[in-house]
Amino acid sequence: MDVRLQRAIDRWVGVPACAALSLGHAIASGPLPPLPPKPRILVILLSEMGSLVLAEPLFRRIDERWPGAEVHMLLFKRNRPLLDLLGVVPAERIHVIRDTSAKDLAADLWATIRRIRSLDFHATIDCELFARVGAILSGLSGAPRRAGFHRHTQEGLYRGSFLTDPVLYNPYRHLSHQLVTLVDALASSSSPRAKEFTQPTAFTPPEFTPEPGELEREIGQLHTDFPALRGQRLALVYPSGGLLAIRAWPEPHYVELVRGLRSDGLAVGLIGMPDDRELNERIRAAAGGGDRCVNLAGYTRSVRHLITLFRRASILVTNDGGPGQFAALTPLPTIVFFGPETPTLYRSWSPHAFAFHEPLPCSPCLTAYNHRLSPCDGDNQCLKRIKPEAVLAKAREMLPTARPVGVDR
Repeated sequence: MDVRLQRAIDRWVGVPACAALSLGHAIASGPLPPLPPKPRILVILLSEMGSLVLAEPLFRRIDERWPGAEVHMLLFKRNRPLLDLLGVVPAERIHVIRDTSAKDLAADLWATIRRIRSLDFHATIDCELFARVGAILSGLSGAPRRAGFHRHTQEGLYRGSFLTDPVLYNPYRHLSHQLVTLVDALASSSSPRAKEFTQPTAFTPPEFTPEPGELEREIGQLHTDFPALRGQRLALVYPSGGLLAIRAWPEPHYVELVRGLRSDGLAVGLIGMPDDRELNERIRAAAGGGDRCVNLAGYTRSVRHLITLFRRASILVTNDGGPGQFAALTPLPTIVFFGPETPTLYRSWSPHAFAFHEPLPCSPCLTAYNHRLSPCDGDNQCLKRIKPEAVLAKAREMLPTARPVGVDR
């Protein structure tokens, strides 16, 4: 569904729904019941696939606090493949909603509300950054305890006052730490919640392990489809900004980067969704084309396929988005460009990742407080000022001396 339509629905339907839920909560609220030793908890993280990787510590925290808790997950259907890959929630406890159209969304929301109410959850944890649909689902779940982000006395998007365990959204803390705080809030009585708890400064991402024979099969197929890649060190490049074009490093910069990588003797694969094929082809042609520069937009069948191919690559250069987070599940050296958003909140926990960021006075401009609707006129100087020669120098520094898996095939 178009992001502008999502914002419109969230505003014109979400605001009155949150107001109604707040009124009902004010009338019927009573003392908060404690959670049982093994609570049934619903985690809601609908929209951001990359954030699922950053949310992995949240599930660990639940297990630390309530060993044996029955954890369920609610998310958009398009994001389920990554959740299955992470393996943090059993398949039978995953609930999905289609967001392909307003009609599908409305139909699935009604069915989902009925389903989650029947499961008698003890608590919900809404991980959405002020998008109201997650809060509404939490309010309608029937769970007596509801944790989620709240603006408190800050200016920000209205989400009502029906959360029983509201957490102060803190734009100065990494998202993983804030998600862990949502768990801690259910065991806290302070205001704001979780004053008494601290989190570690870093997390160790889980590592993706291909099934026996899967890596060899996928690399073999890659070399069959693109024979010129056989025996070459491979740099993967993701130039698309996805739904938010303002997050993209400039196209001419990518052309210079690809030229530099090729002059260093690397093959280059330009990755992306099928809609990115035209962009990738322009970059490929401007950089000189050739068999050792291939357009892989739409080539990977799934997130799992993409992450498997990460094991074949020597380095990934990417705009802020899903691929940079997915790479944290592998040892792949990764360079990520930030500007409209900030690594303070969204950097990868991979020890092999490096974030470029020019902190201009207007950066970051995509925030939870503006529904990631930037006031920028399109002249994203925060990214334009990251020069290709600096990126190429960093890539040369990060390139491993060992040959990656499958490079000799």
